[in-house]
Amino acid sequence: MSAFSSLERLEQVRIWDGITAYPVEGERTTLAVIELEPGSAVPEHRHDNEQLGVLIRGSLHFRIAGEKRDVGPGDTWSIPSGVPHQVTAGPGGALAVECFTPARGDWSALQRMSGRPAPRL
Repeated sequence: MSAFSSLERLEQVRIWDGITAYPVEGERTTLAVIELEPGSAVPEHRHDNEQLGVLIRGSLHFRIAGEKRDVGPGDTWSIPSGVPHQVTAGPGGALAVECFTPARGDWSALQRMSGRPAPRL
């Protein structure tokens, strides 16, 4: 198995309606390109994974614990393990890169998708 791949070859995972992840799975970490359709929403949730991210394009409205923030390209976030958070994509959608530690083992049970072109970075 090669240590290299491309976004076009990554498996597409449907996280929520309108939200697709392209995960790069490591032994202890998951790195993912996350594509959010315009107005799509991630409901409030929490998980054991620490979550770090950077917005590549578009806009997002976040609530992490009690803090709300609109983020744009180049903005970053850090969500500690167990902290409740939610996000809504802006009218143009969004593309983000996120890192989860430990790896997102729970994503293995989610729906796999095909036929969508990979997002352009």
